[in-house]
Amino acid sequence: MSNNIKLGIIGGGKDSLIGILHRVASGMHSKYEVVGGVFNTEIQKSLQYAEETGIPSERVYKDLDSLIAGELSLPDEEKMQAICVLTPNYLHFSMAKKLVDNKFHVICEKPLTTTYEEAQILEESVRRSRIVFAVTYTYTGYPMVRQMREMILRGDIGKVQKVDVQYYQGWINPIIHDPEKRAKTWRLDPEISGKSCCIGDIGSHAYNMIEYTTNLEVKEILADLNYLYGDNEMDVDGTVLLRFSEYVKGVIRSSQIATGEENNFRVSIYGEKAGLKWEQENPNYLYLLQDGEPLKTLKPGHAYNGELSLSGTKLPPGHPEGIFDSMGNIYHGVAKAINKEGYDPAEFPTIKDGLRGMNFIEKVLESNKQGNVWVKL
Repeated sequence: MSNNIKLGIIGGGKDSLIGILHRVASGMHSKYEVVGGVFNTEIQKSLQYAEETGIPSERVYKDLDSLIAGELSLPDEEKMQAICVLTPNYLHFSMAKKLVDNKFHVICEKPLTTTYEEAQILEESVRRSRIVFAVTYTYTGYPMVRQMREMILRGDIGKVQKVDVQYYQGWINPIIHDPEKRAKTWRLDPEISGKSCCIGDIGSHAYNMIEYTTNLEVKEILADLNYLYGDNEMDVDGTVLLRFSEYVKGVIRSSQIATGEENNFRVSIYGEKAGLKWEQENPNYLYLLQDGEPLKTLKPGHAYNGELSLSGTKLPPGHPEGIFDSMGNIYHGVAKAINKEGYDPAEFPTIKDGLRGMNFIEKVLESNKQGNVWVKL
């Protein structure tokens, strides 16, 4: 029998980008074996998906309760050890909490929950259970993002003094201007998506990336959000000013109505000695800016990179690695934690990151609602 971690998946069925991403990523380092799950609310569709992907049909369940009961009835060496939660946002909390309370390790898509209160309850459950809980802020797995973190923490750019992060998409622009379409899109339904669309979906990635790369915590925020139409409850664009301290400031610019943009996620961190820039659409390049020096470009796989970056690089220099590799690196870190191997805490985002992300989302909404005022996190 395989010694790989036995992995279950909730959601992420056929035609789901997230499902394919997680399934492929879990297999990259030969640490997991997908043994079953609940891939769709309809059991026949789940069974069909399992057949198409080579997952054993006898471990396909009709719902989460059936999965938990079925797996707990198996011998320890056979049952699922970790389970991915890849469902719509509003189901994250209830599903993750049941899994945690039954001592399954959890890999959960972001946002962690739909409210900060739920996130706090879930964090307490994780603390009591002592299981491994990861939140998939995918971009933290890129080798050059990890190199960025290492360089900043090592002091290569000096004290951080300015942060500028942009995350622009345009996918919702063709939808938002049509009353019928915006009424039927789940991302614009607070009952399914949570209280925020743009900030909850991509602004939270930007916030997480800032704290991940700089190791600084945002202390205060001031937000200005845009909804475009009076009948739309969910933000589709926003700007958030950040204060880390009296003399360290930053900004997050996030939009899903940036017409023509695809996935334009850019991170710029400026220190007293140098600056660093990274772009998700060209993830293998990390740019180092210094006064009086030519622009330098760092790439993955070279010996000048640090251990954290190199450990997440699977191919020789010059061979592009992408989002599947990034997610695979997160799964690899989770596997080390589950197997009680040594690992760098920066190898995967934890429940703490998910909790801070939810707090950020709610404080952004609070700042905007109160008339664009400074709010403490």
